[in-house]
Amino acid sequence: MTSPIAALAGTGVAGPAEIHANLTAPGLYAHALRRGEGRLSADGAFMAVTGQHTGRSVQDKFVADDPEVHDAIWWGKVNRPLPVAKFDGFTAKVRSFLGQAPELFVQDLYAGADPAHRIRVRLVTTHAWHALFARNMFIRPAREELDGFRPDYVILHAPEFEADPAEDGCRTSTLIALSFAKRVICIAGTSYAGEIKKSIFTVMNWILPDRGVLPMHCSANVGQGGDSALFFGLSGTGKTTLSSDPERALVGDDEHGWSDSGVFNFEGGCYAKVIKLSKEAEPQIWDASHRFGAVLENVISDEHGRLDLDDGRLTENTRSCYPIEFIPNTVAGGRAGKPRNVVMLTADAFGVLPPIAKLTPAQAMYHFLSGYTARVAGTEKGLGKEPQATFSTCFGAPFLPRHPEVYGRMLEERIQKDGAQVWLVNTGWTGGAYGTGKRMSIQHTRALLRAALDGSLAKVEFVRDPFFGLMMPKSVPGIPSDVLNPRESWADKDAYDRQAKHLVSLFEQNFETFAGAVGEDVKAAAIRAAA
Repeated sequence: MTSPIAALAGTGVAGPAEIHANLTAPGLYAHALRRGEGRLSADGAFMAVTGQHTGRSVQDKFVADDPEVHDAIWWGKVNRPLPVAKFDGFTAKVRSFLGQAPELFVQDLYAGADPAHRIRVRLVTTHAWHALFARNMFIRPAREELDGFRPDYVILHAPEFEADPAEDGCRTSTLIALSFAKRVICIAGTSYAGEIKKSIFTVMNWILPDRGVLPMHCSANVGQGGDSALFFGLSGTGKTTLSSDPERALVGDDEHGWSDSGVFNFEGGCYAKVIKLSKEAEPQIWDASHRFGAVLENVISDEHGRLDLDDGRLTENTRSCYPIEFIPNTVAGGRAGKPRNVVMLTADAFGVLPPIAKLTPAQAMYHFLSGYTARVAGTEKGLGKEPQATFSTCFGAPFLPRHPEVYGRMLEERIQKDGAQVWLVNTGWTGGAYGTGKRMSIQHTRALLRAALDGSLAKVEFVRDPFFGLMMPKSVPGIPSDVLNPRESWADKDAYDRQAKHLVSLFEQNFETFAGAVGEDVKAAAIRAAA
């Protein structure tokens, strides 16, 4: 048994005698049930309710303004500065709170499947189920690797502790504070487990660029010939669905690095959104969520533990967390070779982008920095009948501690160096905008993607779209020509032109936010209204 001193080494916490270090799933289940932290589903998954916070508290995330990192941070709405003295005072209070807890749960884990670029993470939490979440989500070291484990980063997790805005320099009683200089993350005032996952993703986005590794918010899979592919995309674009292909093995579903050796998963698990999940549409995620070892957040069940995944009374953001090995046909070790194809997904609710287009490296950087999709009523509260464009730079703005241009340049360099082909894929609407047109056929999208990934699509004739400058395939066997050219799918061509010009203007406005930091090639590739 690990001694309390060894279990808390490097955390600054002088904890109680009752410390549960590196328990496996059965032990964490037993403690979580004993403590009344949740209940079991009929299939053996652990069900937790997170209370007030059912998603990330974006406005309550702060970064310590340490002088040694100040100039490299992308300060603003994403990274709010917290004075060093405030950070030190807050972490001291959290450490004291944890030290007075009757029992603590510690997990020692890795982030990064490539040993050359992984970091060691030590989580200290007051809840057994949060320890199980982290154990599912990150990479579990072999038993012999736990001896003498020294963390690179420490997560102090105290969901019951409430920050004091007057004392701690924060906005509310919830505070997620990260110091890159001290390598400490403090999470207080929220039980939503996604804060643990995304804090470490933020850390990886900080440290890897200095090592020449591009961190990415994307999924990855690999074909039988060893060809890997990356899938970027915001929520609702089909990233998880399209990267889960029975003909290709899954490397990971959310976070990866691209190094000189290839791509590697940051994580050892999956964190799937399960609202309205069906066994027919997503059998792998369904099965993984209906078994012992999975952690379900804010999912509703009856008194017998039978799940109702259509019930969103607590939140539409219901989640399932499980080890990646719960999914069949995954890549053991979480690593693959250099990507041959990069796919950028968008769900264009304006209905004017083609289902697939081939991008140049400069266009790829432009669309990467744009991070475009469109949201519609039903995907978020407060949305009206008209689509709303969303631009999240690098397809992951909330997790970028550095300026987006850092990641954009690295992507462009990686594409050119490794010779990857980049595709823009629209999984949104065709034949009209949302409310008039229809959602792009998943069968058509899968067929076009497979043609792109097997190399056959690159051999067909392409034509240039007049509004967005995109190269669209002129004809593809099995795909109607009016699907390939979105204008042809609209009955009212003038209405298409007006809608296309409107979206061009939105791209143009968004480009102003990063135009000053990109090269002439990217400026030339930018989407602009005709002169």
